[in-house]
Amino acid sequence: MSDRYDVIVIGAGPAGYVAAIRCAQLGLKTACVDRWSDVKGKAALGGTCLNVGCIPSKALLDSSEKFHEVSHTYKLHGINVENVSMDVAAMMKRKSKIVTMLTRGIASLLKANKIDSVHAHGKLVSPGTVELYDVETNEKQGEITAGSVILASGSTPIELSSIPFHGDRIVDSAGALSFEEVPARLGVVGAGVIGLELGSVWNRLGAEVTVLEALYDFLPTADEEVAKEAAKQFSKQGLNIQLGARVESAQVSENGVEVTYTVDGEEARLAVDRLIVCVGRRPCTDNLLGESCGVELDERGFIKVDDNCLTGAANTYAIGDCVRGPMLAHKGSEEGVAVAERIANGTGHMNYETVPWAIYTHPEIAWVGQTEKDVSAAGGKCKSGKFPFAATGRAKAMEDTVGFVKVVADAETDRIIGVHIIGPHASELIAEAVVAMEYYASSEDLARTIHAHPTLSEAVHEAALSVDGRGIHRVN
Repeated sequence: MSDRYDVIVIGAGPAGYVAAIRCAQLGLKTACVDRWSDVKGKAALGGTCLNVGCIPSKALLDSSEKFHEVSHTYKLHGINVENVSMDVAAMMKRKSKIVTMLTRGIASLLKANKIDSVHAHGKLVSPGTVELYDVETNEKQGEITAGSVILASGSTPIELSSIPFHGDRIVDSAGALSFEEVPARLGVVGAGVIGLELGSVWNRLGAEVTVLEALYDFLPTADEEVAKEAAKQFSKQGLNIQLGARVESAQVSENGVEVTYTVDGEEARLAVDRLIVCVGRRPCTDNLLGESCGVELDERGFIKVDDNCLTGAANTYAIGDCVRGPMLAHKGSEEGVAVAERIANGTGHMNYETVPWAIYTHPEIAWVGQTEKDVSAAGGKCKSGKFPFAATGRAKAMEDTVGFVKVVADAETDRIIGVHIIGPHASELIAEAVVAMEYYASSEDLARTIHAHPTLSEAVHEAALSVDGRGIHRVN
């Protein structure tokens, strides 16, 4: 390992390792410092997303969905299966295997790109100077320097003082990915993306799940019709979602957890075996910055950056969850690419208007751009078209007809400004909308694009046609 680089990246999550690889591709001598360790104390690249977030949660979601399909929907296809059971230990083993394979894959990518991977805690003490500390003992190991530094330290779950984490009884999202058995009664605090996904996993496997959400609006950032349909479907699946429920305290005993909460001033109690707290995440900037490094934090702990992700310190950038914007892996990755290109040649592109969102429940939920409510609030005018999956042959053949696609276009220019999907494979279908919006397509452009038949993507096509009232397979 050298002590002088062109670029040092602190953090090897989706933002950091992608930034490091792009820097190396552009001919910059790069080091990537990361402190994440596996159960054996070895380096585990990939950050929260790969180790205890996106990837393991999707592995469990897929396993639990297959279990639910075998138990409930296979018979509709004429497939009869008896005595279905779930081996939780085997499910967890599969999840861990996937994580290990992918963390090793990132290590191989860094090595192949001649990036020095440093397993340590990195601390920026001055522009261009990073001190290294042992992840176990916190003893200083030395320091390295570079012409530019990229901070990609990620985020960590928020812990509420009223309900602190407690062993395996009150856990964060990471703890909920490691239950050794299906809890009979599960409480989830927070009806956001993480809470809904984790609640879905254990609900499918047989847990009685109650979700307590302090807000009175369900999925307020999503399209209103999408949120309404999602609430309806989750309720049918057995998720008990209580809105306006403010958790006051939680008492742990040998038998489980008793949660005290209020709704409209009325106190209520909930007895559960396990409680998952998913009330958001905060930027992970603890011991990241020296007093004289020149990087500033805002009132919420996020690193202050400009539109180019440049901090107040010379040649020091910050990307991903530790800066403003949605805490999404793909958003951080694209910021990493953009910053690497700015360092190398002065230019880099990042379009925050086309960052897609996805919730991997069933039905899946995905969207990009503005809702009709957003447009109206900003004083604009729009038109929209909607098409249900129930009217597509492919969805009917799949026995998966819940949901719809909605396309929102500017009323004057017809430019697509938002697409909202709830239904099968929404997380995949939204990519078409992102591409269309990136190229400033109109609803007419999408309506005149040929889609294969029979496919789920035909719902996107029909929704675009419906913007101007000319959908073919539904009454306009």
